[in-house]
Amino acid sequence: MTDLLDISLRTIDGETRTLRDFAGKALLIVNVASRCGFTPQYSGLEAIYRRYGPQGFVVLGFPCDQFGHQEPGENAEIKTFCTVNYGVSFPMFAKVDVNGDNAHPLFRELKRAIPGLLGTEAIKWNFTKFLIGRDGKPLHRYPPTEKPQDIAADIEKALAG
Repeated sequence: MTDLLDISLRTIDGETRTLRDFAGKALLIVNVASRCGFTPQYSGLEAIYRRYGPQGFVVLGFPCDQFGHQEPGENAEIKTFCTVNYGVSFPMFAKVDVNGDNAHPLFRELKRAIPGLLGTEAIKWNFTKFLIGRDGKPLHRYPPTEKPQDIAADIEKALAG
């Protein structure tokens, strides 16, 4: 088992980071897309980031183009879209695959740690969310239909430790 905190990540601006950079914080990791029916969830993600950020909560967005070719742009274009249209200020990362042979190691570990409905590991669509506790342990997996504001109680529990 790989420690989630040590998995190498590339930011949308090309910098290398790990989740260890967010140690001690509760995290919501989301695979996102700019041309999806769930794209308006960017507003909800930004709202919970602003609401709970001062308490040690961070949303991390990972663009993915594996579902209906709904994230076709390059990283710079994605960043501009998110900033201009939704005021996104939470950390965004470079486009990744979340399923298949080229799935990013972070998503491989998240899917293994928190399987979906009926134990399936595959991510079914954009805006699947994973809540990680302050200790770096995966807590919950939410389907795309679960709106960010609807998981506020779980975020509060994660922040409480």
